[in-house]
Amino acid sequence: MLLDHVAIATPDLDTGAAPYVALGIKVEGPDEEVPGQGVRVRAYVVGDTLIELLSPTRPDSPIATFLEKRGPGLHHTAYRVADLDAEMARLTAEGARFLQAAPVPGRAGSRVAFLHPRWGQGTLIELVEHPQGGRHD
Repeated sequence: MLLDHVAIATPDLDTGAAPYVALGIKVEGPDEEVPGQGVRVRAYVVGDTLIELLSPTRPDSPIATFLEKRGPGLHHTAYRVADLDAEMARLTAEGARFLQAAPVPGRAGSRVAFLHPRWGQGTLIELVEHPQGGRHD
C-alpha cells in the first residue's frame, strides 16, 4: 500500500493553491469536479504522491461541512490499493467501519472508499483504486 494523496480543504482553489504555487509544485492537469462528493479538485504532483486541494461545489457537501466546522486544512490521507473491493472486505472483517457500503467514483476515473474517522483514530482515511493504465499502475 502506498500513499496516494493528501487532501487539503479550502473554500477557494486559487487561494488554497498559493503555498504550492510559491513552492513551485507542478499542477497535474486541469481542475476536476467530482459531483458525487460535491467538490472541485486541483492536484499538485510531489514525486509519486499528490496534494489535492478540495473546494466545495455545493453547501451540503462534506467539504463544505468540514470547512464550516474546522476551517481550511488537512482533510484526509489516501492510500492506493490494487483491489478496493477485496481491501474493503478484508478491513471490514477486521472491524473497520466505512462511510459507504460500496466504492464510489473519485477523481481521474478512480474508485474510492472512506474509512470512518473514529476507526482511523480521528483521521479520515481514503482508499483509492486507480483504473488499469491509470497514473499509479
